Amino acid sequence: MPPTLASLVHHSALKLTVRAGEDRLEVPVRWAHVSELADPVPYMEGGELLLITALKLDAADPESMRRYVKRLVGAGVVGLGFAVGVNYEEIPEALVDAARDEGLPLLEVPRRTPFLAISKAVSAAIAADQYRAVTAGFAAQRELTKQALTHGPEGALSALAAQVDGWAALYDASGAVVAAAPEWALRRAARLTADVERLRERQAPASSVVGPPDNEDRVELHSLGTGRRPRAALAVGTAAALGTAERYAVHSAIALLTLTTERSRSLRAAEGRIGAAVLRMLLAGEPDHARAVAGHLYGGLLDAPFRMIVAESASSAAARAAAGAGGDRGDPFAALAEVVESAAARAGEPVLVVPEGERLIALAVDGGAAVAACGEYAAGLEAARAGAAEGREQTGDEDELVVGLSAPVGPIAAAAAYKQAEQALSVARRRGRVCVGHEQLAAGSVLPLLADDAVKAFADGLLRPLYEHDATGRGDLVASLRAWLSRHGQWDAAAADLGVHRHTLRYRMRRVEEILGRSLDDPDVRMELWLALKATTSE
Repeated sequence: MPPTLASLVHHSALKLTVRAGEDRLEVPVRWAHVSELADPVPYMEGGELLLITALKLDAADPESMRRYVKRLVGAGVVGLGFAVGVNYEEIPEALVDAARDEGLPLLEVPRRTPFLAISKAVSAAIAADQYRAVTAGFAAQRELTKQALTHGPEGALSALAAQVDGWAALYDASGAVVAAAPEWALRRAARLTADVERLRERQAPASSVVGPPDNEDRVELHSLGTGRRPRAALAVGTAAALGTAERYAVHSAIALLTLTTERSRSLRAAEGRIGAAVLRMLLAGEPDHARAVAGHLYGGLLDAPFRMIVAESASSAAARAAAGAGGDRGDPFAALAEVVESAAARAGEPVLVVPEGERLIALAVDGGAAVAACGEYAAGLEAARAGAAEGREQTGDEDELVVGLSAPVGPIAAAAAYKQAEQALSVARRRGRVCVGHEQLAAGSVLPLLADDAVKAFADGLLRPLYEHDATGRGDLVASLRAWLSRHGQWDAAAADLGVHRHTLRYRMRRVEEILGRSLDDPDVRMELWLALKATTSE
């Protein structure tokens, strides 16, 4: 610990005597400074032990001493050393009383003790404290490294918490708590999510201090990562501000956790190539080869039902090509990848995320956290898009995301899952949705799909001759056809719906066949006509 007034008083060679402020001797001394100025305050920084002989002071004047001592206390001077036997044989009572009134420790320095000896003692104690701090810092670094290598980030957090006599927590890129030490700190760390989110919005490296609200601990937040956007964050909670040794430990932890959370680009690129190869093998119907290549990296994912997620930009392919394939995939793909990977990491699930051309493809455990996080993220984008449509603040590039989700499949059906996800993606685009699952297609209706422009064009071309006939006033063939088809070709029921005789309806259906050149006995013709009627009435 740094030198204190008490340690100087107990220094056997200095022979200092306490004349005032006996209850404030434990305060640290940052330096010992000699000044005979009547007002040395402009040259003080705070934390000094001021040494004087009262060469230019009227130390016997009570009012002068009250003003002098008050200025020293206001400047942060922690103690006053008065040399006796130089200008005064003893410390004047006016100065002693003023020091007692202001609570300023007053030390009597005997004539045989030079000020230089006090300065050397303070300097030596500071140097020793710094050496201890550096030594302790290196020891902490060794222990942190050992625990990180042996037990991963959790081990580093435990070692850091012990070093600072507090707690430590690690947050992932989404701001969620990954681990904390000791365990009781999980709840405390979770309350800082908003503070971590604000830290992530700043360019790395960044740090902030969360003051002790409601007598809680003091928390330092540090971003982790080498890129512009932090990939993780570290929280360190202590009862008081960190000392030098504790600061060394925190800096070591930041470096170690950055290394463990920020993998090298070459390693990430290699994993990406393996993931792309595994995906291609699955889509080619080679699950055994895919398992062999994946090994332990993704092997667990291929041993259980998984879902395939296909994400694409809502903008046109031409627009994406114009933007350049080398653009920032974080708009909008990186955000989704981050959400899926972070959720899987927290849950201990395997996940495969592969950028594939202008798409992002992911394989995630069915019913797992990654799939749920994808759905929650899409729901958030849906809400943001609805807010933008109502005239509120516009959403960012993530608003352009469109996602299709397959049904649960095994490795042997990966190609079918990809088609399912593509179909769901196409429906999401038509409906203006962010995410559609394949089950929603089977559980829903085919009629919303008729809103496609190509379907409407087909329906218009097929039914136009009937509309043109009806426009001449020579009959109501379109309404008659709709009634007849809705009654499954039952003449009496359809004629009753129209309010005409069944022979009249039979005549109209023959005219429909003549005008269209198609037989109503053909079930395919009846199906096409019914869908065409639905497509034209859904506009």
